[in-house]
Amino acid sequence: MPAVLCLLLAYLLGSVSGALVLGRWQGVDIRTLGSGNAGGTNALRTRGWRFALGVVLIDVGKGVLAGLLARALGDAGPAWLAPACVLAAVAGHVWPLFHGFRGGKGAATLIGGLAAVWPAALLPFLGTWLVTLGATGFVGLSTVLGALSLPIFALLSPWPVPQAALPFALLAASFLLFTHRSNLARLRAGTEHRFERARLLARGRR
Repeated sequence: MPAVLCLLLAYLLGSVSGALVLGRWQGVDIRTLGSGNAGGTNALRTRGWRFALGVVLIDVGKGVLAGLLARALGDAGPAWLAPACVLAAVAGHVWPLFHGFRGGKGAATLIGGLAAVWPAALLPFLGTWLVTLGATGFVGLSTVLGALSLPIFALLSPWPVPQAALPFALLAASFLLFTHRSNLARLRAGTEHRFERARLLARGRR
């Protein structure tokens, strides 16, 4: 029962969408703007950096809290519970109970969860994300490749990895692939939005 309660609380935490909560205070529903996604990238494009910063802080913070929930159980909690709580929070962000089950794509919440349960994995994830974004300007592609770096890191890490790290990494990567399927479809079609100001590496080669 404590494990079930932990997972439920993590999902409810994930259901508190930063973009939708802050948007409600400002009288807007970000799902009607831009790409329609309730996440940090769409918040930046449609509402500016201050709004986007608030969104990211909330979405990362709830991932951290979800990852820490299992630690409240101490040694009584199974090894898989902390990463499972992170995934439950990511699911809550994508399908939020409080917002009609229509939310964001889960990347910021996953990053917060990694900070809580597997901090070393932030290095390959964020490193891959930054290099890909700087080279291509595609946020969705950068996020997908960052997520795919997690199972590789779990297999090849020179440092000890937590128990259940590999299943967690595989599930997290698969989940972000699923939530970013529209980005990948637009990439294939050549219609994906490119964040030109982020293409620092591409500009450096000119």
